[in-house]
Amino acid sequence: MKTQKKQILWFILIRLVAVTSILVAVVIIQSSTSDFIPPLPFYYFVLLVYLLSLVYLGLYLWWKLYAFQFYLQTTVDLLLITSLIYISGGLSGSLYLLYVFSIIASSIVLSTRAAYLTAGLAAILFGLLVDGLYFGVIPYFSPEQYRERSLGLVLFTMFLAWSLFFLIAFVANYLTGSLRKARGALLLAQKELEIKERLATAGRISAQLAHEVRNPLAAISGAVQVLKNELDLDEEQKSLMGIVLKESQRVSQSIEQFLDLASPGKQVFSWLNLPEILGETLSLLRASGELNGRYQLAGNFTSAKLGYYGNPNQFKQVFWNLIKNALKAMPDGGTLSIDFFMDRKKSVKIRFADTGRGLKKEDKDRLFEPFYTTKGEGLGMGLAVCRSIVERHGGRVWFENNADRGATFYVTLPVPQSAV
Repeated sequence: MKTQKKQILWFILIRLVAVTSILVAVVIIQSSTSDFIPPLPFYYFVLLVYLLSLVYLGLYLWWKLYAFQFYLQTTVDLLLITSLIYISGGLSGSLYLLYVFSIIASSIVLSTRAAYLTAGLAAILFGLLVDGLYFGVIPYFSPEQYRERSLGLVLFTMFLAWSLFFLIAFVANYLTGSLRKARGALLLAQKELEIKERLATAGRISAQLAHEVRNPLAAISGAVQVLKNELDLDEEQKSLMGIVLKESQRVSQSIEQFLDLASPGKQVFSWLNLPEILGETLSLLRASGELNGRYQLAGNFTSAKLGYYGNPNQFKQVFWNLIKNALKAMPDGGTLSIDFFMDRKKSVKIRFADTGRGLKKEDKDRLFEPFYTTKGEGLGMGLAVCRSIVERHGGRVWFENNADRGATFYVTLPVPQSAV
């Protein structure tokens, strides 16, 4: 909407510049010949365009219906161009080329369809004018403008103009389509840069947390564990000690995620079995109580055998985060399908499909950003860590909403040519 609004404003200003340029050109040509265009009607025409531009500017400021306003402006402009061609004598000049500017503007501001619609309307108006003048249905603006022309020449000029209109629409759509793709790629690169800047911030924070929190936290956790084992505690006291140990472990895991996200350290790769790593991760989740009887597992992960060259601990972290994310999306239970397969491009693909709530539109663009969470709990680091690890292995991770319910996350990894 903001882009379209800005383009319409530029369109209004460019119209003023174009009309002024035509006015100057006509004045210069008119000084050397009086046969180009009747001056007084042309000056009235220019004045009308200036007044309409002021009206368009007022609509732009107060009406806010930008797409409808542009369609209105384009239609009126085509009528004005047709009237200018009529004043200049119809086929006597080449002013029908002015239709081209409206076609290009429609392609830039609106869409490819709008460009073809504008070209079609221009062809209809120009064809009606030319046929009307030739067959005498429409009288010439000035009797001196009449020229004897054959029907073949009239049809040739008309079809040439029509071909030009649609050719310009095609070329303009191709160029604006490329421009929109380049703009989208630029915005994506800008977003990637913003994420990398956040990762750099996470690195600085994680380094401070590692030094200021991790060592004292380990000392506290160790002391509580000793006290819990040596003291004669009742059930409530044991429960409180357990909470302290559990929360200490959670904070320690958060710190480790910070460090893994921003300071991955030396990459130690080896050959590993991805389904086997997944099985170990599932065992840990069952032991922690997070993967319980409310959830059903499906997919080919139990029978798949897929070797890969990577870091086993990092892949365990990826699987842990993606599975926990899926389980949190199914608070009332559900089915999680995990599949391994090789696609046609000889790359490894891993699919995690849940039957949960799915992803909201406003969350999709920010889901892999550090510190962004949709669950109302946690630090929002899990998916950012997944993305960072997968990209270090030369792959990518993405997601989509399922057609019925839930969401599916994909991990794609290139098959390494050799183990370096």
